[in-house]
Amino acid sequence: MSRTFSTAEVARILRTREPRIRELVRSGLCRARREGRGYAFHFQDLVVLRTALALIDARVPAARVHRALLALHEALPADHSLAGLRIHADGRQVVVRDASGRWNPETGQALLDFGTDELAERARNVREHTVVSAPAASAEHQFERALELQDDDPAAARTAYARAIELDPELVDAYVSLGPLLHQAGDAREAARLYHGALERTPQDPIVHFNLALALEDVGGPSPAISHYEHALELDPSFADAHYNLAGLCEQVGRYADALRHYQAYKKLTEG
Repeated sequence: MSRTFSTAEVARILRTREPRIRELVRSGLCRARREGRGYAFHFQDLVVLRTALALIDARVPAARVHRALLALHEALPADHSLAGLRIHADGRQVVVRDASGRWNPETGQALLDFGTDELAERARNVREHTVVSAPAASAEHQFERALELQDDDPAAARTAYARAIELDPELVDAYVSLGPLLHQAGDAREAARLYHGALERTPQDPIVHFNLALALEDVGGPSPAISHYEHALELDPSFADAHYNLAGLCEQVGRYADALRHYQAYKKLTEG
């Protein structure tokens, strides 16, 4: 199965919402490639995304999900021999089985056992044109327009992102894209408000916590910013910039041992 799928098609196949798919890509759990202003997903990406959703819904720690999916992505064959593939977690480890044997991508804690044949059938049956409601379609149009404008006309891009949010309050990507533009324009308070709105919809996104911490440094002082940098690192311990920024704030408030620990973590993550 060599064709690619759009975000809307993937959401239909996996029976979830488009913002959740984009969140997984943005967090690095899926390596979909950019195609124009959107993403293009291969069938291997569908397998990885379905596994990610199952592990997250089973409350597997984010760092463990990252490790398991990175290894799974590397283990999946690049050809079309995915039929019959089964993914299973027995509470301690994720195991992938096919006709050639079994793989152990990484440790996981979940209870899932599914094959890819049924997923392939859904992918074969997906319609070329996803039907969306008029408001959602308009929101996507405004979002794409903002992406085109943000380099040359940031003010117009801010207006388009705001319109996209008005039309579809669940479009988390619009919150995350508008926030930095507002912060750069000097409105850190409004940027922070947007990030809080994004976190109401995607509380486990380390990037949103990181961006919120940046805004809070300007409007709330070190303590609330420290809290969100720490939350970002709970979700993604390998987030080097969060370690660096948190180290500086810990130093400011006299938490010197914590500052040293985070500086060392940053150095370790960026040395090689």
